[in-house]
Amino acid sequence: MSYVVLARKYRPQTFSELTGQEHVSRTLQNAIDTGRVAHAFLFTGARGVGKTSSARILAKALNCEQGLTTEPCNACPICKEITDGTSTDVFEIDGASNTGVDDVRDLRDNIKYLPSHSRYKIFIIDEVHMLSTSAFNALLKTLEEPPAHVKFIFATTEPHKVPVTILSRCQRFDFKRILLPKLIERLRFIAGEEGISISDAALAMIARKGDGSMRDSLSVFDQVLAFCGNSVSDEDVATMIGAVDRRLLAEISAAVFAGDTQGVLAGVKRVDGVGYNMRQFCQELIDHFRNLLVIRSVKSPEEILDLAEAELEELRRQAGGFSAQEIQRRLTLLLKAETEMAYATFPRLILEIALLKAATLVPVIPIQELLEKIKGLETGAVHTPVLPWDAGRPAAPAATAAAAPAQRPAPPRDEPAPQPAAAAAQQPPVRPQARGGYADWERFVAFCIEKRPANGSVLEHGSPLKLEPGQMEIGFPAGYYLDMAQDADFIAEIRTLAQEFTGHETVIRIKAIRPETGETPQSLAEKKKSDNEHLMEDLKREVAGHPVINEAARIFGGIVTDIRKA
Repeated sequence: MSYVVLARKYRPQTFSELTGQEHVSRTLQNAIDTGRVAHAFLFTGARGVGKTSSARILAKALNCEQGLTTEPCNACPICKEITDGTSTDVFEIDGASNTGVDDVRDLRDNIKYLPSHSRYKIFIIDEVHMLSTSAFNALLKTLEEPPAHVKFIFATTEPHKVPVTILSRCQRFDFKRILLPKLIERLRFIAGEEGISISDAALAMIARKGDGSMRDSLSVFDQVLAFCGNSVSDEDVATMIGAVDRRLLAEISAAVFAGDTQGVLAGVKRVDGVGYNMRQFCQELIDHFRNLLVIRSVKSPEEILDLAEAELEELRRQAGGFSAQEIQRRLTLLLKAETEMAYATFPRLILEIALLKAATLVPVIPIQELLEKIKGLETGAVHTPVLPWDAGRPAAPAATAAAAPAQRPAPPRDEPAPQPAAAAAQQPPVRPQARGGYADWERFVAFCIEKRPANGSVLEHGSPLKLEPGQMEIGFPAGYYLDMAQDADFIAEIRTLAQEFTGHETVIRIKAIRPETGETPQSLAEKKKSDNEHLMEDLKREVAGHPVINEAARIFGGIVTDIRKA
């Protein structure tokens, strides 16, 4: 007798044997039990999840000699004929091979005849989406109003390709991918029936390779048995189907979290040694970290993850010592690496770099802890001693301490203002002021800037040597501004502005000076620069000694790189 593959040998023959599709079984059984059986059904879902098997079971339940029943007897001649595919009243048609309108016309002509010895004439069309548009159109009227003795059961993996006019005439049932625990349970039953010695871990690898399809899982199981015989080891299964040992994923992830770069690279070397595809391994590693993240993020991960109970417990132990944030940061690195590996010449190197980064990530302070510390800074929980130049005024808020210029208390009227020793040493010698008052010069330059911006900007670089009624002497260092100021037109314009400002005619004299000697007053440009330098020095000293700023820098692990005044 020829060998029958497991997928055919253990094909479900009753609704109770249908694995992972209880919602479909229950609905169809209730419809039969209440006499509400539709004339057309559409079974949709991935490959190998039980669509055609369910169609055969439904056909047997409707035609069984025991009468309409929720479970076929599988013992009467009609049930046996349908099981063997020899029934003259149940037609299984391959939509991919019978796509034309002529095939549908032949089917339509056959419909009007009564079944030969069954209760219903049943047409099962597999991969119905392969029919042509004209074939669907030829089927429409018959599908909407078929004879009472006819039932249609359509099956497809791509329901979006079926015309809406067909969909609206059918009861649709969506078949789900079979969950991993149910696949393992079914494989365990078959292994027991066949007398196979195999562990649950090996069955899990086979089921995972099946990717939610019972037929694919049984095909892989057949292949494993052909390789291993009746005694199957975990290593043989991993070698045969090219799966990564889950222990290796656990070891590499443990090395990543422990910062063990030696262990990380050794794990990648083992993967490369068995010739496993690096990108595929990266995807499985991503799936592993995703499982860890789910376990650390939800209360009932078993409702989210498609894992066996033993695998779930193992992942719980691995994830126990790590936060969801730590797992997520490493998962992000792997996702980026997987994308880059699609176009890389050296995928192993990309994976190694990603894992090394993941293993050497600097721990981060939890955001809640940072928020609590910042709140403490804002509410004054951090002790802030009064600085010498803070006496007599409220302390600046932490948020503006770096930006607010330092305010010093006014000295007594009869005492000179105290100067810090460091500041006094850095200040240049006091330069003489022009006769007539420096404040008058500042007001005049501001007036010129308002009236003649170009002339006023030149005057900002001049030093007022003499300011008296009827005469104004201005000094410029040799260079561009001296040449501009000595121009006759410039002098004439300044004379006009001076007359407008003072109310009487003024003689303007331009002289060359040497500012480095310190014998002439400062220009406004020099004064602004000097004042700004002094202000920044004060701010730097205040920031460097401010405890709130220092505490914030310690918490965030940062340094002050720039100080700006508000």
